Amino acid sequence: MKVAVIIPSRYGSSRFPGKPLILIKKKPLIQHTLERVKKCKKVDFMAVITDDKRIYNVVKKLGFSVFMTPKTCKSGTDRVAFAASKFFKSYDIFINVQGDEPLIDTKLIDELAVLLKKNKSLEYVTAAFQIVEKEVIESPNNIKVVFDRYGYALYFSRFAIPYNRDNADVRYYKHIGVYGYRRKFLLNFSKNNVSFLEKAENLEQLRALENGKKIKVVMSKCDSIGIDTPDDILKVEKYL
Repeated sequence: MKVAVIIPSRYGSSRFPGKPLILIKKKPLIQHTLERVKKCKKVDFMAVITDDKRIYNVVKKLGFSVFMTPKTCKSGTDRVAFAASKFFKSYDIFINVQGDEPLIDTKLIDELAVLLKKNKSLEYVTAAFQIVEKEVIESPNNIKVVFDRYGYALYFSRFAIPYNRDNADVRYYKHIGVYGYRRKFLLNFSKNNVSFLEKAENLEQLRALENGKKIKVVMSKCDSIGIDTPDDILKVEKYL
């Protein structure tokens, strides 16, 4: 089974326009993510997909593979599905790494790839990390996930879920921006219309849940600092 890591990168972010090309330690954000993913050991190919020529030209100049996709793609997963059907017809497993995750754990990416290779009953996998800081839990920029006792997602939200009504011993988990899909699932996913919950939370993974699909959640050993706002740049620079 061949594994491709696909990195969707969009210039027109509503919260942070031009985010993929902002400089962090004198390098564009997208370059940090690419150099990180390049260290993966269980991946056969990696590429950026984008709907913007500025991003395309920068990635091309850096020497990485990059492909153009239509602006009409409804989400990052739809963009990956388009690329899978158009450019990567010989690949069986796709790992979607968000372009704004310059500190993503490469071992986690490899783990998702191996999990899909070994367990053919899984169609869709992602990751989470336990969080305790109140600021992180309450921030709508940090997606929270709850899952059942077998490790399958029940819901993703920008709110702090579950709601702790009686001050119980509640654990909160932050969703990490990496997804793994089996090819057949990915192509079928993009045929479904944007769902009600997906529109409400602006979270594409909710489309899968609303259509009765299961998402396996893997526990990550470390957090990943994604860049959602300009303030996050300082956090990443400090880590680097």
